[in-house]
Amino acid sequence: MKQRKFLLLALFVTAALVAAACAPSPPPTQEQAAPEDPWGVIEVAPSDPIRVAVNVVTSGAGVDVYGINEQRAAEIAVNDGGGVLGHDIELVVNDTLCSAEGGQTVASRTVSDPSITAIMGHTCSSSCEPAAPIYEEAHMTMISPSCTAGALTAPDAVRSFMRTAFNDNFQGKAAAEFAYNTLGARRVATIHDGSPYAVGLVDVFASNFQDMGGEIVAQEAVNVGDTDMRPLLTSIAAQEPDMLYFPIFPAEGGFIAAQSHEVEGLGDVILMGADGIKSDTFIEAAGDSAEGVYASGPATSESSAYDTFLTAYVDAYGEEPPAPFAPESYDALNVILKAIEASAVKADDGTLYIGRQALRDAMYNVAPFDGLSGKIQCNDTGDCSTAGVEFAQVQNGEWAVVQ
Repeated sequence: MKQRKFLLLALFVTAALVAAACAPSPPPTQEQAAPEDPWGVIEVAPSDPIRVAVNVVTSGAGVDVYGINEQRAAEIAVNDGGGVLGHDIELVVNDTLCSAEGGQTVASRTVSDPSITAIMGHTCSSSCEPAAPIYEEAHMTMISPSCTAGALTAPDAVRSFMRTAFNDNFQGKAAAEFAYNTLGARRVATIHDGSPYAVGLVDVFASNFQDMGGEIVAQEAVNVGDTDMRPLLTSIAAQEPDMLYFPIFPAEGGFIAAQSHEVEGLGDVILMGADGIKSDTFIEAAGDSAEGVYASGPATSESSAYDTFLTAYVDAYGEEPPAPFAPESYDALNVILKAIEASAVKADDGTLYIGRQALRDAMYNVAPFDGLSGKIQCNDTGDCSTAGVEFAQVQNGEWAVVQ
């Protein structure tokens, strides 16, 4: 009898062991759910928002309007998106000052915050240039809506930098063709302010203009903050140009436009800048002298999506975008959000894990989509824009597209 009971107990234990071996494994713990990433992983708790830095210029005479415009567009993109993978989006805004010092300071502050996933910005190429290596070292990725300097996406540039704005190698060539073929300019004097943006544009413009048979009669520079342009303009007038090309910003550009009318020999000269002056603040700075000035800039979108965006912008802020690059900002923020959605791992409890290398890979490989600025499709150096260049002229105190 005892032997039979022992046999039955042995059979029961054996059956239990077999059943346990065949049972499904328990769900992975949170530690098991976290992906590995050579650049580190951002952990977003179930109730926490996904944090994205918006590093743009929000102060400074004449240039703050660009960054404020970009911040607003990013806010609309967040409102339209409704969150990612069950998490809200928090925008962390920093003022980059449109300067090398500001860009470096803000980039250093941003990389010290491990909760930041990616960066929309910066606004100015002079700020993007020193910031990009800092983000590269920290394995963070920035996507700028308006840093257009060609060198930023050169083959030997760091890959932390991406943009939805066009490349100035493209804008400068288009500007030279417009000046030569449409405006009939043959003798051009150029003025830059020492920034990577202005120097790069002037170089590309001059090279292409000369290739078409035009002559660059003077290449001059001003400093940011200069107010008296008369000595420089007097020197330029002696070279008898038929056009001044000054791809700089509103404050200094306003003084050039206004004071050129005071210098003998420049009264009838064509004045042309680029996207750096294509804003309401330039018209305010130049006053009546803004009338007739030309500027290049990103082509205005013609789509129902842009019309909807414009309505939302006016409803939220009481005015239309006062400067270029609002569509590009909306698109840049969406590249980040789409990449987070594609690369993040969500645990059962709602915790989100975002690998930094996985996120950058996803940003570069984001599925092409129709953005507000045109089709967004990123190449292997970080240029994501397929938008064209348009040309506008100040007519009756407002920018009007002429080509």
